[in-house]
Amino acid sequence: MRVVAPTVIAFLFLGAWEAVVRVNGIPHYILPGPLLVGQTLLKDWGTLSTSLLITLKITFMALSVAAVLGLALAVLFAQSRIIEMSLFPFAVILQVTPIVAIAPLIIIWVNDVTLSLLICAWIVAFFPILSNTTVGLNSADHNLIDLFRLYRANRWQVLVRLLLPSALPYFLAGLRISGGLALIGAIVAEFVAGTGGSASGLAYRILEAGYQLQIPRMFAALVLVSGTGIAIFLALTLLSHLLLRKWHESAMGRGDRR
Repeated sequence: MRVVAPTVIAFLFLGAWEAVVRVNGIPHYILPGPLLVGQTLLKDWGTLSTSLLITLKITFMALSVAAVLGLALAVLFAQSRIIEMSLFPFAVILQVTPIVAIAPLIIIWVNDVTLSLLICAWIVAFFPILSNTTVGLNSADHNLIDLFRLYRANRWQVLVRLLLPSALPYFLAGLRISGGLALIGAIVAEFVAGTGGSASGLAYRILEAGYQLQIPRMFAALVLVSGTGIAIFLALTLLSHLLLRKWHESAMGRGDRR
């Protein structure tokens, strides 16, 4: 049912979309039907796939940097309450500042286009990992912490054998959120950067198609963006399931829900 039900809904939606376009004779430069979008996707696959790889490169680089720095900073927060209270508000400021507002400044200040796109995508993806992991590290059972102290475990042993395993589900939850946010950050940064040529991401292809009124091509690029976001989420969900399925309640089966 997890596969069949959404698939049926998707086909019903696409069928209704195609019917509305054909019955009302809507021009393709206003609203193309899904069949035309699919044909355009196949016809322009060479250009769109190249742009997709460029966007994916920025997305995965930003997600990797966000995961490493978010985990490292969360561990630092867990070791010192003073450091957490001193630095966490600045992480919140990064989160609540609209990336659209600061992306032009980052692109102006950083001469390298790839690096500026990476910074923008990282800013968007960073906070969920930091926040979730910090909560996870602070949610370890205090009775177990006292037991570790009773057996004279040092800070490293408490961190590796208790705090990090306790925080793993929270970290993976933040990673799933940040996967989509990293893609959104990369797309927004590409919109602002407006780079052209063969080294352009999907956002520029969307802008280019809009300027040329190639609306089916714009929809094809949007389909690639949405499909990529779904694929990233599913991949990270699978990773979370594989890591947690044998010991954590969130990944262990509790019977079918109807």
